[in-house]
Amino acid sequence: MLQKFKKYLSKNFSTLKDQKFLLALSGGLDSCVLLDICLKAGIRPVLAHCNFQLRPNESDADAQWIQTLAVEKGLEIHIKNFDTQAEADRAKVSIQMAARDLRYKWFVRLSAELGYDQILVAHHADDALETFMINTMRGTGLKGLLGIPEQRGKIYRPLLSFTRKEILQYADENKIQWREDGSNAKTDYLRNALRHEVIPLWKQKEEHFDVQFQETLQYLSQAQVLLEKLVEDFKTTHFVPENGNFKISVDALENLTSLDYYLHALFGPYGFKNLNDLKQLMQSQSGKQLFSPTHRLIKDRECFLLTVIVKSPETESYSIDPVLSSIETPLKLSFSVQKIRQNEDSKSLCLDKSTLKFPLTLRKWKQSDYFYPNGMKGRKKLSKYFKDEKFSLVEKESQWLLCSGEDIVWVIGKRADQRFLAHAGTEKKWFIRYDD
Repeated sequence: MLQKFKKYLSKNFSTLKDQKFLLALSGGLDSCVLLDICLKAGIRPVLAHCNFQLRPNESDADAQWIQTLAVEKGLEIHIKNFDTQAEADRAKVSIQMAARDLRYKWFVRLSAELGYDQILVAHHADDALETFMINTMRGTGLKGLLGIPEQRGKIYRPLLSFTRKEILQYADENKIQWREDGSNAKTDYLRNALRHEVIPLWKQKEEHFDVQFQETLQYLSQAQVLLEKLVEDFKTTHFVPENGNFKISVDALENLTSLDYYLHALFGPYGFKNLNDLKQLMQSQSGKQLFSPTHRLIKDRECFLLTVIVKSPETESYSIDPVLSSIETPLKLSFSVQKIRQNEDSKSLCLDKSTLKFPLTLRKWKQSDYFYPNGMKGRKKLSKYFKDEKFSLVEKESQWLLCSGEDIVWVIGKRADQRFLAHAGTEKKWFIRYDD
């Protein structure tokens, strides 16, 4: 097993020897074998042990035994005590889930504090099989069938290609001592029931079960890589950046084969988990929305608009005094007094300063807003103007208005109100420039 481990390290974790890392040492068979085999491979880890205090006397005895082992090996050790039951009650999760969250959060935090690069944990092939079966029973996609990944973030699992039988054989041959957690023998928990009752029966019926399962995982992994490539290709082509958001063609989505998979893969990472809601939105009228904790998905005619949810600032209104020459927030505007009217475009205009009530204000639109668009007769509701100009919901929400009192002077960058524009006889010309 040692030679197989060295070969495996060389192929999959070639930089491991050059890095500093923690080894999660529970004191059980798997982690003790991982420690021994790392030392024999020339790797000296820093040890991290979690005392979950779930077995009053045994938990403390495990911690003491590990402390003694670390001294014997000349290794640095960090031990953390957790009130696991209290955390499970607080988070309203199972003891197993609470313990999992506590240990991984502490491992990551400790590695960052000490400047260590990686964290080694002793999951092996049988653990992956148990996870595969649990996920299958609960319902899962292809990624769930892959079980436990070899590497995620700072977490590495160098024993994942080894079976529990191989690990036990190595321990016997090398006279390795370990601590036995009595709770692992109980079949009250699903994982333990699979470990002691179901999986042994499978292996008894099929001589080459372990090899065949590893081959199955490899095939599934290759399929997952292919699917991820297809999803990424779609995103590259159809997630079109637009003003910091993404615009996605609904027609392109409807033409996809395996729509459910694509919807989950494309929008799940943004917090949209309900496939029925996503499919209903595809058929909805323009303006309908879905919300996740972080994002908003808007139906805009024949497209989706994917936007980040940004908390509104404390103030939605900004004052502009006549003495200012420019502002930078919430957008860039420059002001100057001109004797001669300059050429204007959508980004600039020349106003009759005498018609303005200072301070001017910058604000977003309200349902009651109206203005007198330059080049048109009479007034027009701003909501009607937005509709005629085919503003999306996001565009309406992000549009700034320059106002004199309650009157709109300029839909900035779009259309001016003719009541405030300078003309040939204007004495006080005030020139404004918008830089987007």
